[in-house]
Amino acid sequence: MTEPPRSEGAGFAGAGPGLKVEPAVTVEGHIAVPGDKSISHRALLIGAVCDGETRVRGFGRSGDTESTLAAVRALGAGVDEGEELTVHGVGMRGLRSAELDCGNAGTLARLVCGLLAYQDGTFRLTGDESLSARPMERIAIPLRRMGANVDTVDGHMPVTITGDALHGIEYTLPVASAQVKSAMLLAGLGARSRTTVIEPAPTRDHTELMLKAAGARVTVRPASVSIDPAESLRLGAVDIPGDFSSAAPFVVAATLLPESRLTIHDVSLNPRRTGLLDVLERMGGRVGIVARRRFGSEPAGDIEIRHAELTATTVEAHEVPLMVDELPLFALLAACARGQSRVRGAGELRHKETDRIAAVIDALRAIGVRARDYEDSFTVQGVPTRPRGGKVDARGDHRIAMLGAIAGVVSREGVQIEGAESVAISFPGFFELLETISR
Repeated sequence: MTEPPRSEGAGFAGAGPGLKVEPAVTVEGHIAVPGDKSISHRALLIGAVCDGETRVRGFGRSGDTESTLAAVRALGAGVDEGEELTVHGVGMRGLRSAELDCGNAGTLARLVCGLLAYQDGTFRLTGDESLSARPMERIAIPLRRMGANVDTVDGHMPVTITGDALHGIEYTLPVASAQVKSAMLLAGLGARSRTTVIEPAPTRDHTELMLKAAGARVTVRPASVSIDPAESLRLGAVDIPGDFSSAAPFVVAATLLPESRLTIHDVSLNPRRTGLLDVLERMGGRVGIVARRRFGSEPAGDIEIRHAELTATTVEAHEVPLMVDELPLFALLAACARGQSRVRGAGELRHKETDRIAAVIDALRAIGVRARDYEDSFTVQGVPTRPRGGKVDARGDHRIAMLGAIAGVVSREGVQIEGAESVAISFPGFFELLETISR
C-alpha cells in the first residue's frame, strides 16, 4: 500500500455538519473494547425472569443496551448499577404489563417478544423511526403458531402482545436469524411442550449458552436447537467479554495501515461471531490469538494484528451469519485487496438499521472505490493502495459510521462522516479510542 506523508497522527475535526476523520500513518498499542452487546442484552432479559439476583460484570453500555436496561425495569425487574449490574429477577412469569420504548434496539424488540408471549399481561412495543421500519412479522408468525397473541401494524411496530398459554412447535427458520431463534427459545421456556428451531445456517448461540447456564434444558444439534419448558431459572453471575463487532474496526485498520502493531484484549471469540477472522486469514491477514480463556460459557482471548497485503476472496452465503455485522468492514478490506471480491447471500443486510448493501456500496463509491450491488450480493474491485477519501453518509447506521471512520484513517485525503453520532448506538467511545491508537 502507498503511504502518505508522515504526520503526528489521525485527527477528527467537526468540519461542517459532520465529523472529518483524517488519514493515519499507522495504528499501534494495546486496547480493550466494551462488553459484548448481544450478551449484555441477554443477561438483562434472562436475568429479569430468573429467581434471585444476577450479577452482570463487564456490561457493554450503549444506546441499545440502555434501552434494554430501561425495558426490564419497566417490566418490574430491579437493576442496581455500580461496578457491576445486579438484576433482581421476578421469576419466570412475574413480568408486569408495560409499554416499552425499544429505541433502535432490534435485539431487544425481538427477543423480549418471546418472554412476553406467556406472561400474564398486555405489552406494547414501540421504537424509533429506523426500528419501526424493520420487519416484525418474522417474529410474530412463529409465536402465533405457538399460541401467542401478537399484533403488528402492517408487519412493523408498534407491536402489541397479550400473554397466553403456549405450546411447543417445530419451526424451520425461513432465513438464518439469531434474533428469531432466540425469541422462540425464550417463548419455549413458558410453553407446555418442547420447542425446536431448525436453522438453515448456524447463527450466534449466546441465548442457548446463557439459558443452559441458567438451568434450562437445551439440546443443541448440528442444524437445530430445542428447549424444554422450565419452572425456574437462576443465573447467579454473567461475565461478559469484549464485543468482537466493536473490535473488528480496529482489526481492519491495523491490517490495512503499514507497520501497524495492535493488541485488543479480552475479546469474545465465540466461533459463531468471528467469521471475519477466518475470511481475513484466507485473504492473507496476519492475526494471532493469545491468552485464550473463558468468560463463563463464552470463549475469549487477546487478538494481535499486524499489517498485511491482501488478496481478494468470496464470502459465501453460509458464512454471512457468522460475520453479518462485519460485512461493511469486509467491503473496506476488499477495496484495498488485489482483485475482485464478492459477498453472496447477504440479502438480510437490506433489513438492518438501513439498507446496508446500498449504504456500503454508496460509501465505497464516495471514497473512490469501484463496487456494485445486486439483489442479495455485492462485488468490490480492490486495488492494493489507499482509497482516495471523500464524504460518507452513515444514514443513521452505526456500522456505516464505523466503516466511514476506518476508511478515513486508511485513506489518502480523509473522510467526512455525516451522521457520525450514530456510533453511540453500539459504541459510544469509538472515536476517542480510535484516536488514541492512530499515529
